[in-house]
Amino acid sequence: MKDLDRTPSKQRLRLWLRMLSAHRGVEAQLRERLREDYDSTLPRFDVMAALDRYRDGLRMSDLSARLKVSNGNVTGIVERLVSEGLVERAQVDGDRRAMLVRLTPAGIERFAAMAADHEAWINDMLTPFSGAELDTLITLLDRIGDHPA
Repeated sequence: MKDLDRTPSKQRLRLWLRMLSAHRGVEAQLRERLREDYDSTLPRFDVMAALDRYRDGLRMSDLSARLKVSNGNVTGIVERLVSEGLVERAQVDGDRRAMLVRLTPAGIERFAAMAADHEAWINDMLTPFSGAELDTLITLLDRIGDHPA
């Protein structure tokens, strides 16, 4: 390896590429397992996870904002979840145009099973790391967002 390739700039670029590769690998496994075990997708899981955290429901605009996606993306996912009986819509008191969405009891039950498996899958994928290594990785990754660009 050339000396130039060990500059901090090149090392940071290599680190970014390794983080991206690791993320893509984990995400691909999660997508496959959700598809195989639940005939579901990662975006559907994310919508259900957000609604699980807000059991009283969220306005569609708040749901989109929390997921950092467009209203259009969320609308299609919510429509499918409603048609499957996993999510319900309710009118927002005092605002006839706004809709609140929340998990149904069936949605809560389905998400609980998905979330338990999701945790187990992540645990299996990250088993090679010791507790101390996990703490170190978490600390180091937390620092990335602490440094303004």
